[in-house]
Amino acid sequence: MIIARWYCQARFGHKQELIEKTREWWSTIGREIGQTDYTITTGSVGAAESVIAVDLRVADMATLNAQWDKLAERTDHREWGKAIEPLVVSGSTRWEIYRVVE
Repeated sequence: MIIARWYCQARFGHKQELIEKTREWWSTIGREIGQTDYTITTGSVGAAESVIAVDLRVADMATLNAQWDKLAERTDHREWGKAIEPLVVSGSTRWEIYRVVE
């Protein structure tokens, strides 16, 4: 199993709206492409409060790549990206992949 962590930083004053749009994406588009085992978190103690992270649990990289391939074909995903652009600190989005060892 791997954990694919997507995260970004919310622009000042836009954190709650970005959290809501992130929840909406994972409950619609994410669900439709098979990304159903996830947790949304935000920075608290020792982390920047503006960070929003999603830990997605998937079986392996092949599964994740197949899901990403599905995203490339979706206009609603591109529209979502454009909709959150004013809410996100430019250049702060990224994916990190972790392997579960136990």
